[in-house]
Amino acid sequence: MPDSPLHGRTVVVTGAARGVGAALAREIARCGGRLALLGHERSRLAEIAARLPSPALAIGVDVTDLEALRTAAGEVRRRLGRPSVVVANAGIAQGGPFASSDPVEWRRVIDVNLTGSAQTARVFLPDLIATAGYHLQIASLASLGAAPLMSAYCASKAGVEAFAHALRAEVAHQGVGVGIAYLNWTDTDMIRDADRYNVLRELRGHMPPPARRVHPVDAVAARIVRGLERRRTAVYAPAWLRLVQPVRAALPPVVLRVARYELPRLQAEEPFVATGLLGAGGAADRSATGYRP
Repeated sequence: MPDSPLHGRTVVVTGAARGVGAALAREIARCGGRLALLGHERSRLAEIAARLPSPALAIGVDVTDLEALRTAAGEVRRRLGRPSVVVANAGIAQGGPFASSDPVEWRRVIDVNLTGSAQTARVFLPDLIATAGYHLQIASLASLGAAPLMSAYCASKAGVEAFAHALRAEVAHQGVGVGIAYLNWTDTDMIRDADRYNVLRELRGHMPPPARRVHPVDAVAARIVRGLERRRTAVYAPAWLRLVQPVRAALPPVVLRVARYELPRLQAEEPFVATGLLGAGGAADRSATGYRP
């Protein structure tokens, strides 16, 4: 797509080894972007990079390691040129009651999703200022309305939304755009793993029909890339999620009402357990950090 604004530009995507990140890499490559794929799984990133139709660089890095991120940013500049688009996508999740959650895993979700996103912005911000570029923060429906049994993930996604709003106001006068992508349930290994747990699957099933649907990852990625091309301040996938913004203050009492009725019933059927870090991405994070609960 030589007419795409992404054509010939260097684009950084974190958490690119699977799921939304890998789908974004494929879609951006079709637009002619030069990709830097960052994440834990260096060999998997290299396989994805090798299959892309445009130049791509695979870098194994933990977004919570600031010095390693700085080294990765230097490698991107040397080999692909200054990035003008950065997508902070890396994220993990865990489920289960907060009171019995593993405190180390709980904090790890916050560190990866929130601190890792902020550090990604920190190391690439000089490039975005130099290129009048664009930073996209991947957020979630969880940024708009928190759900029970997902406290770390919801806290982290609410945090990245607030961080992106603050950053946008700080750098707008320097020509840098900052957007937030709000995603609903997307067909990734994280969501498939969460569905193995009856209580999480049931709670999703009690959402209104449009909200409970799981969306194909490639369709979600295509919508995000359209937002990248237009430097949107907000990207919604699916589009109807924008309708939640005006009524988001009404969500907590609704969630509370449902939880008061449904959680006792579900707990009577099956005791709630901590899920640990979800999906293959969670397993990769455990392997990289060496943590064993």
